[in-house]
Amino acid sequence: MCNRLTRWDAHGLIPEEARPYLRDVYDHVVRINDSVDGLRELLSSALDANLALVSIRQNEIMKQLAGWAGIVAVPTLLAGIWGMNFENMPELHSRMGYPMALAVILGVMGLVYWRLRRAGWL
Repeated sequence: MCNRLTRWDAHGLIPEEARPYLRDVYDHVVRINDSVDGLRELLSSALDANLALVSIRQNEIMKQLAGWAGIVAVPTLLAGIWGMNFENMPELHSRMGYPMALAVILGVMGLVYWRLRRAGWL
């Protein structure tokens, strides 16, 4: 509006003495508008950076949860297989059958834990 009032087509509406003041107001408004645009872009960049950091952290947490789920899946799988009602299972006729089954479960869980730890998931 100030720009329009300082032009020659507004001749007669605004006195000549007031036009420099309107140009000054227009200049201030343009500077403030540029400053607000710069701050808006800066805020947008900061929010994008924060969102990226949150996303990276969420991915790290998901990797840890997947790793622990893999470790817990080992005894679930082996106990499910050995928990079936078969007659010809080696641990049924051996005195050390169940301790060995538990040792195998713990050994496989330890191996999975070691591999995931080495890969940086845990």
